Parts: sequence; C-alpha cells; structure tokens
Amino acid sequence: MATVWSVTSPHPVHPLAWLAPHAARRRAAGLRRELRPRAADEPLLDLAGNDYLGLATDPRVIDGAVRAARTWGAGATGSRLVTGTTALHAELEAELAAFTGAEAALVFSSGYAANLGVLTALSGPDALIVSDAANHASLVDACRLSRARVVVVPHDDPDAVDAALAARTEARALVVTESVNSVDGGLAPLHALHGVCRGHGTLLVVDEAHGLGVVGPGGRGLLAEAGLAGADDVVATVTLSKALGSQGGAVLAPAAVVAHLVDTARSFIFDTGLAPASAGAALAALRVLGDEPRRPDAVLRAAAALAAAAGVPAPPSAVVAVVLGEPDVAVAAARRCAERGLRVGCFRPPSVPEGTSRLRLTARATLTEADVALVRGVLAEVLTLVAAP
Repeated sequence: MATVWSVTSPHPVHPLAWLAPHAARRRAAGLRRELRPRAADEPLLDLAGNDYLGLATDPRVIDGAVRAARTWGAGATGSRLVTGTTALHAELEAELAAFTGAEAALVFSSGYAANLGVLTALSGPDALIVSDAANHASLVDACRLSRARVVVVPHDDPDAVDAALAARTEARALVVTESVNSVDGGLAPLHALHGVCRGHGTLLVVDEAHGLGVVGPGGRGLLAEAGLAGADDVVATVTLSKALGSQGGAVLAPAAVVAHLVDTARSFIFDTGLAPASAGAALAALRVLGDEPRRPDAVLRAAAALAAAAGVPAPPSAVVAVVLGEPDVAVAAARRCAERGLRVGCFRPPSVPEGTSRLRLTARATLTEADVALVRGVLAEVLTLVAAP
C-alpha cells in the first residue's frame, strides 16, 4: 500500500525528493559512485587496492587472524576503556611503537578514527591547525570537528606554513600533513616542515598511512627516513589496512600524548575496540615486515615498473598516478582496463582537483614479471584509446 502523506507544510514535497536531481547532476558530471562487489576468485589483476606488501593473503598473516579469533572471539565486545582492550592489543601497540621508534602507540578501529581522535583531542577553540590542501578526507573532517581555527595552505609549501604560524594569535598550533600523498604518491618535505614547526613551538602531525611499510629504513616510514621518528614534538598516525594487510589504525606519539588521547579522544573512547582478528593479523604482518626488511624495496621496484608501463615518472612510493583530465575519461579508461583483466583505481573530484581525474595504480611487492607485462599491454591499448579524438 502506498504511503499517504499528510501535508501541512506550504511546500508539499517528500523530504528526500532532493536526492533524485542531486544524483542526476552527479551522473551528468561523471561523479556517480557505485559499489562493485568482487568475488574471492576474481580473475582481475588488482592494482586498485592498497595491499602494498602483499600481506593481506599471506598465510602467516591469515594464521595470525585465525589464532586471535579463536583465542579472543570474533569481536572486541566493547570500547577500549571497557572490555575492548585485550593483551593482544597491548602487544600490538608495544611492537608498533618499537618498530617505528615512537615512545608509545594507541590502536584505533580505523585510520580514519585515529586521525579524528588525534586532531580533535590535541586542538580545540584556543588552537590553530595548519592543514595541507591535499590532505586526506579523514584529516579534513578532523579539522572541521576540532573547533580550532583552520588555515589551509598550498600543498607541500613550508613557506606558507611559516606565514600561517607567524600570523597566529592562538596559544597552541598544529601542522598536519600526509607523509606520502595518497593520490599522487609524492613525499612531504618533512625536514623543512619540522624546522618551521620547531621555530614556532608547534606540533607536527604526520599521517603515515601510505608511508608505513613502503618508505624509510625497512619500511618504518618517512619520519624515520627524515630522522624524526620518536621526536617529542611530532605525532604520527598510521593505518593497519594498507601495507600491513589488515584493518585498523594507530597513533604513534610521546607517552603523554597517548595518555591524553585515552582520556579525551572521542573516536577512541566511544568506539568498539579493534576486532581481535584484525589485531592478530596486523601483529603478524608487522613481524613479517621486521623479518623481511627488503620487502619495501620490492614495492618501489614494482612501482617503477608500473610507471614505465604507464609512461609516467617513477614515484618515490607505491602510488602511480596517470592523470587523464575529465571524470568521464578516467571512468571509461578504468572500465576498459577491467574489461582487459586489470583493476585500477579511478580518482575523481572531490578526491582530486577539478581537471585532474586519474587512474591510480598501486604497486605490490608480490607483482611478477608476467603481471607487469599484462599491465604494459593493457595500458598501451587503453591509454591510446582515451587519447584518440
């Protein structure tokens, strides 16, 4: 039976009537998204996911997840402050801190939650946040929720950061950036940014989501490469869902910061703890990385091979960007790649600026020569097609 609406408003429209024209506008602009469930035995070569070290399907990592689930159950059962902290969580935090050179670590249910927690808990109405224009959406949302004054500066511009800090009137300030840009794979100028921050008595917050396991000595991240791991005026966030092939996130910081987050970070206090299977998998993956420190080198070699296949410069990370311009061009190219056996990422606004829609290929340490040959053949055909008038 159809719903009967009792209309008393002078505007008798359904409260969700705006959704249809909104979707139509997005479709016309080439910005409509859709979910495409993949099968476990999907035949496509996956260069869209972020399994940089090839550990998501590694038997040692899977065994870590299974052992944790059998020991602790399917879920954490509560927030970290109630029943959601197990001995496994504490073990993972200790090993994450030791591996990255941080004084302490705190595990969250996702990297998104970690970014929300750290920025909101360390800022507030009496603080300034200086945020890189290319920061991930989780950092953008954290800035919006922080109640701090936010200044967005051009990408990788220490001089703009310096100017923003010099003009501040707030008692406290934070500068936040990604170590490895998530859409173009570039590296942040951490030395210069840290120098600016130190000159202004400012905390540097670095999202190492795409750095951990890929860059730095043994995959310890760009902060380690810059000699800033464990610095007392630097806080890092990481995800467990990319190079470590699992799920979750963490903050790496001085112990005083971790204690403050336990007391005040809402995305930690009011969220159910990370599932034991994810914690067990992440711990196993971290140990594999420690035992096999050359895996990150394999990622960078694979990235260089993919870049050569795409005709773009080799990146200093696992992310290979092939900029095509308009959204419909990028969507069509990604679809043609899939039809030819290759799954690639397709990034469109608002993930990237207008006019820079792109294919995003992610390197993996376990790619074979045959895989690279497939990529070379598919891209040669597809990029020729999209370039044709």
